[in-house]
Amino acid sequence: MSQNNKQFLSVSDVQKKIISDIKAIDGTEQIDLRQALNRVLAQDIVATFDTPPCDNSAMDGYAFSSNEISNNPDAQSLTLKLVGQSFAGHPYEGNLSSGEAIRIMTGAKVPDNADTVVMQEHTETPNDSTVTITTIPKPLANVRKAGDDLTTGEIFLQQGKKLSPTDLAFLATQGIAEVRVSRKLRVAFFSTGDELRSIGEPLGDGDIYDSNRYSLYGLLKNLDVELLDMGVIPDDRNAIEAAFSSASKLADAIITSGGVSVGDADFVKETLEKIGQINFWKIAMKPGKPLAFGTIGNSLFFGLPGNPVAVIATFYQFVQPALKRMKGQTIVLPLTVKAKTTERLKKRPGRTDFQRGIMEQSDIGELTVRNAGTQASHVLTAMSRANCFIVIPAESGTIEAGERVDVQPFEGLIS
Repeated sequence: MSQNNKQFLSVSDVQKKIISDIKAIDGTEQIDLRQALNRVLAQDIVATFDTPPCDNSAMDGYAFSSNEISNNPDAQSLTLKLVGQSFAGHPYEGNLSSGEAIRIMTGAKVPDNADTVVMQEHTETPNDSTVTITTIPKPLANVRKAGDDLTTGEIFLQQGKKLSPTDLAFLATQGIAEVRVSRKLRVAFFSTGDELRSIGEPLGDGDIYDSNRYSLYGLLKNLDVELLDMGVIPDDRNAIEAAFSSASKLADAIITSGGVSVGDADFVKETLEKIGQINFWKIAMKPGKPLAFGTIGNSLFFGLPGNPVAVIATFYQFVQPALKRMKGQTIVLPLTVKAKTTERLKKRPGRTDFQRGIMEQSDIGELTVRNAGTQASHVLTAMSRANCFIVIPAESGTIEAGERVDVQPFEGLIS
């Protein structure tokens, strides 16, 4: 399966190649609702009763039968006898007869023989025993019907849904204390290179601190996976092979940075070809271009470029969608919106450009975007300032100020 593709592949083609055959990992667990935030549902959730379970009032006021309106079509006001009250958790137990009403609070059960609520601002109470409706509402007004939100037997959260705070509330309305979710994905990551030093170590001549492992840590942390940080592996054939073999026994996915470009003077590609089934691709994107993808044992493998910004760009476009799919999520590709450029964006045709940008909202509510700084793939300054990628198609040249472009907000990428 190992191959060297001379032809550059498009970003969308590589996304399709990576995502199309990936299946969700096996294994689920039953967890408490409070622990389920951001986890992925492993089964459909079905409503076991109507929500709301009964007709209830949408506001404070008075409940009565709409027959009072239809029986008095020309009336400018209605005076009804007050026979009780209904509060949330303390419903009125009787039935209303003709000419009767009850005081009712928001969320309280609407009694039998009543189907309409008038807000209290449209009433007068001349005494304790009557209420006068001064502005007659439409029949059935201000009543939340039983089952308005959910009906018994309805699937209201589907397998593959990443659970949000709203979803937790939704589950709670059905009295669900535990949910079955996909087990957490296990991801191993490490860096290779004799020049790399971990934070805290002194730098020798030509040495650099390993930053890619920290960006990968943050990117993976946002995905709520189990992290296996395997550190820095030196440029030693045996050490690299041992690291890959060990990682493949422990993790569902393995991620490395560097060592996958043509002409790289290390043992990464040699080892991958020996113990894995890997494709080495050149992708028509900037930053990025080299990418290795395949399997080592039962683990999915991603070999990312070495430049810091390229690591982040390729992770968002290829690794994150794949990991989301492995987690069982149904929506995996990055969110893309349109924004108007406020300045000229330089570009040459040939590769899809993921420029680092700053997206803002103008005074009139329009989304605008501008360059975040120097766009070189080794420069983290602009990446740190940015809150989005400006995605300029491969065939496009320089974009002039005022044009609309595709933008991928980082918050959208994270979610």
